Amino acid sequence: MNGIHDMGGMDGFGAISREESEPVFHADWERRVFAISQSVPYSVPFADDHLRREIERLPPADYLRMSYYELWFHAIRSLLAERGILPCSAAARVATQPALAASTVKEAIAAGVTTRQPDEGLIARFLAGDGVAVRNIHPTGHTRLPRYARGKPGVVLVDHGVFSFPDSNATDRGLQSQHVYTVAFDARTLWGDDTTAESVCVDLWEDYLEPL
Repeated sequence: MNGIHDMGGMDGFGAISREESEPVFHADWERRVFAISQSVPYSVPFADDHLRREIERLPPADYLRMSYYELWFHAIRSLLAERGILPCSAAARVATQPALAASTVKEAIAAGVTTRQPDEGLIARFLAGDGVAVRNIHPTGHTRLPRYARGKPGVVLVDHGVFSFPDSNATDRGLQSQHVYTVAFDARTLWGDDTTAESVCVDLWEDYLEPL
């Protein structure tokens, strides 16, 4: 999806103000939204891909206006409405996974969440050192393919193994598991000769790539 959220390589938004000693949460409601985001998927299963899909559907003015946790809240509320959980009713009952015990929450957050899948003999199409080109495609739904890399040549650095494909997972079309690679690009290829960077690395799913 080509939207305002895909801001890589764009400029003109003004200086970034860095807050010294910035707290994790600026208000109690942000803390609650974070807690909700960690607990709801255990009753109403969804992935980060679904959250990103909902955020990307926002009108550009709303996306730019909302704060970080406002975007999270909007996405969770939209997903719960889509699944028929909101507005709440006595008839709404979901319990597909056991809730996390309070004593294990901190460990679960520290460990992070991954969509890594068993490789099950899935052969990688590319190897480290291979030249690749990023497909110049413009999906109408959620995608993790940044606009600035589309149509550009690069070199595979690392194969990270097999992960679910965000583009299909976000719309419940299956995991479509495939290899994910770190691809290195000459920064001038992406940003032009005026860039001060030397190279840029992007993690890309196999379906985004084709051999040179």
